[in-house]
Amino acid sequence: MTAHDPLLEVSAVSVQYRRGRSILSALSDVSFTVGAGESVGLVGESGSGKSTIARAVLGLAPLHSGVIKFSGGDVTHLRFKQRRDLYREIQMVFQDPYSSLNPARTVGGTLAEPLEAIGHFSKAEVRSRVYASLERVALPTEAASRYPQEFSGGQRQRIAIARALILAPRLVICDEAVSALDLSVQAQILNLLQDLQVESGLSYLFISHDLEVVQYLCERVVVLYKGQVMETGPVHEVTSNPAHPYTAALHEASPLPDPRAQRARQIAREAVPSEDTSVGGGATPAACPFAPRCPHVRPRCRTERPQLRRAERDALVACHQYPEWREEVRPAKSSSAEEEKHLADAS
Repeated sequence: MTAHDPLLEVSAVSVQYRRGRSILSALSDVSFTVGAGESVGLVGESGSGKSTIARAVLGLAPLHSGVIKFSGGDVTHLRFKQRRDLYREIQMVFQDPYSSLNPARTVGGTLAEPLEAIGHFSKAEVRSRVYASLERVALPTEAASRYPQEFSGGQRQRIAIARALILAPRLVICDEAVSALDLSVQAQILNLLQDLQVESGLSYLFISHDLEVVQYLCERVVVLYKGQVMETGPVHEVTSNPAHPYTAALHEASPLPDPRAQRARQIAREAVPSEDTSVGGGATPAACPFAPRCPHVRPRCRTERPQLRRAERDALVACHQYPEWREEVRPAKSSSAEEEKHLADAS
């Protein structure tokens, strides 16, 4: 398998949950691939279906429809033993480094657990692999004899990464792996993930609500809203030139270090209303899911679900109003430029 050949293929995946007599659609017709040695970001607000995709890939969320393939083989309905073998190839790093590690076990015991479960390694081999795994994430070998509560949040996340890598997987799913860390520690963990990818040819499925973080680590991005793909494409194209109003809203929500620029962005950003729950106010199941919040909504958006279509370059977008909605925001951008100049002059 060469670089960027499909390693993970998610094809038309839908996941539904029953809630009383009603059915909740968590994912609807989601498709994307992760290539060998590639990083792909899943971006969206809470409830957009990002973690459900991770659960579906791991076999923890049963599919209503669709197919998931790994390394060319169908893994949608694997049996328990086959699923255990797959977990040697796919590992996960969770969001909270304070709850993802067992406080009653030493770090060495935590890292050794997956090796001991396989049962093919001697005690000396297990110890050697534990030490090597700690060194890969820039932690001293003596950390193996200590407990998780003796480490900082960033160090705990390094331990969690070491645990994920100890079986030498090909795909690592990072579910909000840096969102619980402060900015300086986030940067350290992201740099570590990049270094490990170069060293081992890892693939990442990187889940985040922050477009800026995804832009730093990933090559491609999938933007999700209410379980549907709104936009997908090369990360720099999607983040610098959003084709969907929801992607633009996510981008505008990211804070800027310059207070004047942040103020100008707030002025330029069109107000995105809250979900309309009044009778007739929301979108129908067949409509665009973002229609109740979209400042550029048209009647068609409330009655017909947009399909993914070609935007610019290699990006795809599901929006009836693309590219017309961009023309509507240009006057606001011009006003924001004038406001930013006025703020600069005043300072």
